[in-house]
Amino acid sequence: MINVGLIGFGYWGPNLARNFNLNPDFNLCAICDFSGDRLEVAGRHYPHVNLYKDLNEFYKDKEIDAIAIATPVASHYKLAKSAILTGRHVWLEKPMTATVPEGEELLELAAQKKKVLLVDHTFVYTGAVRKIKEIIDQGDLGDLIYYDSTRVNLGLFQQDVNVIWDLAPHDISIMDFLMPFKKVEVSATGSHYYGSDIVPKSLVTVYMQNNTVAHINVSWVSPVKIRQTLIGGSTKMILYDDNQPSEKVKIYDKRVELGHTMEELYHLKVQYRVGDMWAPKIDDQEALALETSHFADCLMNGEKPMTDGKAGLEVVKVLVAAEESLKNKGTPVKL
Repeated sequence: MINVGLIGFGYWGPNLARNFNLNPDFNLCAICDFSGDRLEVAGRHYPHVNLYKDLNEFYKDKEIDAIAIATPVASHYKLAKSAILTGRHVWLEKPMTATVPEGEELLELAAQKKKVLLVDHTFVYTGAVRKIKEIIDQGDLGDLIYYDSTRVNLGLFQQDVNVIWDLAPHDISIMDFLMPFKKVEVSATGSHYYGSDIVPKSLVTVYMQNNTVAHINVSWVSPVKIRQTLIGGSTKMILYDDNQPSEKVKIYDKRVELGHTMEELYHLKVQYRVGDMWAPKIDDQEALALETSHFADCLMNGEKPMTDGKAGLEVVKVLVAAEESLKNKGTPVKL
């Protein structure tokens, strides 16, 4: 059994604690949080767990084999580095780090110490995204053309990061998993509202090889909650709507065919192909439960994490480039 310790029992930490506690391969043995109130809550839920308010005391707990980190992004690098240097495997919340050099150092350090580094891109483990990956790998969509996502809602405003760092990591990680193409440039536009430097609405464009493009629309100032992704292929298209209780993935036999007529070489002929729509059956297992089991397999059987440090670093590279482009009113930044 793997003894796991958790740093951070705020918003996301309780979800991690619940899944580690339920998984038979893990023993949740320690929780650390700076807030006495949060530790009191953790103690009521998990009376068998050692509680720490001091990080140094937490790291000195020799029972801990792996450490899960669910804290603000600015603290990820320092906490994960300390975990690896003290001989622990790491489950790291997204985004992986606040800068590219920090991510590169963690990646190198984990390799040197032969420790597993898993980045918690939870959506990659959902049944819907895994089903879409299966459809793409079977070639049903043909050549991939675009990735177009909308992730908007009213709130919650974050105090430490803008909306790109808060919401876009979900879609960037999904895009990387489904369309692992080389990224060329990133452009981002957005607006400052309410007299602060926090950007609550932004549109990120990622240019990839083979003329593939991604548009990621994120917002904290939408009157409605939308979680939709369109994936266009040369033969079929997919609508992924995470708000739907069922039929989250719909495949459309629709496409556009372009060709030149024989009579007029320079006249472009457009043909539309409209066929059936169907919704495949999707595994409804909780994504975090599957991810927790996968983490156990990585630690016990040497599997490579689906969302390893390299995947986490790719997301950080896009976020950093988007932040730079945002400051320059959408000027593309090369990757």
